[in-house]
Amino acid sequence: MAEEYPGYFARFYDLIYHQIRDGVDNGFYLGKIKYTKGKVLEVGTGTGRLLTEALQNGADIYGIDISPSMLNFLKAKLPPEHQNRISVQNIIDFKLDTKFDLIIAPFRVFMHLTEKEDQLKALNNVYDHLNNEGQFIFDVFVPALRPLIEGLENVIDFEGEYEPGNRVKRIVSTNPDLINQLINITFRFEWNEGSSIYSREWKTPMRFFFRFELEHLIERSKFKKFNITGDFNGNELKSDSKEFILTCTK
Repeated sequence: MAEEYPGYFARFYDLIYHQIRDGVDNGFYLGKIKYTKGKVLEVGTGTGRLLTEALQNGADIYGIDISPSMLNFLKAKLPPEHQNRISVQNIIDFKLDTKFDLIIAPFRVFMHLTEKEDQLKALNNVYDHLNNEGQFIFDVFVPALRPLIEGLENVIDFEGEYEPGNRVKRIVSTNPDLINQLINITFRFEWNEGSSIYSREWKTPMRFFFRFELEHLIERSKFKKFNITGDFNGNELKSDSKEFILTCTK
């Protein structure tokens, strides 16, 4: 079961991930949205890194997320007439009255589903919300075995000013559970507000996947057509691929 992002994580999300993730996947997903004629759903829409730009570009896009704190930041960016496009729901059991031509789950959303039963429920629920020939696209990373086994210890992956005179730092540690294919991640945030110093930790597990496991999983679902590529440029999987990009067609 995926876990809800805490409020302080949502507070700094845009600052961190516009730096870390923009230029990696946003062009790919925004391009897929652009060439979709019908309705689009983003699962795990968060604070709207993709949804807000897609909406500005004229897409008929909707979003769900399990974290109210993330959606509160997104809602503040949207005009009142578009705020009904987002809702607090889980990929496993969300229910919407419409069907979509494209559903996306960008940036490791699927890796938050740690149990295979939930993974299958999610795939089948997405399938049921697609129009015929509609597509579900999601990404997970290709496990790099050495860093996966060795883990990380207090690695600073972001440090910067979030407003004049105030800075935030994020420190990441990981502890692998190889038998259960989990990466147990600890995010520690340290920031100041004037002379006041704050520190918070959030722990969350993420499931890592291998290629044939993904293929078997999708083959067990309602989807009968799918393909896997090795990067956001559509190249085939190779020994040095860093990404699994999965496109499942109804």
